[in-house]
Amino acid sequence: MIPSSFTFYAPSRLDEALDLLQQYGDEAKLLAGGHSLLPTMKLRLATPAVLIDLHKIPELVGVTVDERVTIGSMTTWSALEADATLCQAVPVFAATIRLIGDRQVRNRGTLGGALAHADPAADAPAVVLVLNGTLTIYGPAGLRTVAAEDFFVDMLTTALAPDEILTAITLDCVGPGEGAAYLKFAHPASRYALVGVAAFLRIEAGQITACRVAVTGAGVRAERLTTVETKLLHQPAQPEVFAAAAQGAAATLAILGDLHASEAYRRAMVEVYTRRALEAAAASLRTS
Repeated sequence: MIPSSFTFYAPSRLDEALDLLQQYGDEAKLLAGGHSLLPTMKLRLATPAVLIDLHKIPELVGVTVDERVTIGSMTTWSALEADATLCQAVPVFAATIRLIGDRQVRNRGTLGGALAHADPAADAPAVVLVLNGTLTIYGPAGLRTVAAEDFFVDMLTTALAPDEILTAITLDCVGPGEGAAYLKFAHPASRYALVGVAAFLRIEAGQITACRVAVTGAGVRAERLTTVETKLLHQPAQPEVFAAAAQGAAATLAILGDLHASEAYRRAMVEVYTRRALEAAAASLRTS
């Protein structure tokens, strides 16, 4: 299929990209990795009159590690996978990247593009949630930050306004006494998550003193499993505690059913993968 005709811009400055976005309004689309936008354009399900490519804006690329990790929104998965500092600071994030698509997908796809698209079966949103992520957004009023749990609103819908650009993602490092993991039941062809669960634990003297658990692939958006977190807090970090906390993990969720997996199956898999992710997070505890 051939997309309808469009005007292409490749600005080299963030302000220039924002000006174009404001100038063309609803007629414009931002281009990051393009894995979702370009196929829909070829099918003419999307017919933007203007494409604004963000690849030539240097301030949107790179990784900085201080007390927290900050990632430019246009940094590709493959660049993140190869960044030794990032892998050391947040091993769970590096491990998750290796589960995304294939090498060709990771060479082109970007973290910011994936988060802004908000596919309900994407891997990164769940991990960003458990790493206490904050997202930096640039718009006509300047910069603002949004907590990850407020960013994912609905299926393919985020807190980004039409005239705003996601510029950076900031994550907590995984420190001593902390562990995190992401596990998924992947569709064998697409490798998208039919169910994926991320877990973060802080364990002191054998007790869970902080925890965050998030699910993707099961509903219309990635979201925290707060009932599981409540069951875990101040409990011993033991397999039987993880199993008990995982029971009924999907009880309050609106679960999707489709030709790939029924609602009942996904609900059962949320429990299974919640338990497994908690066990894996505990096993990955950092000692230094």
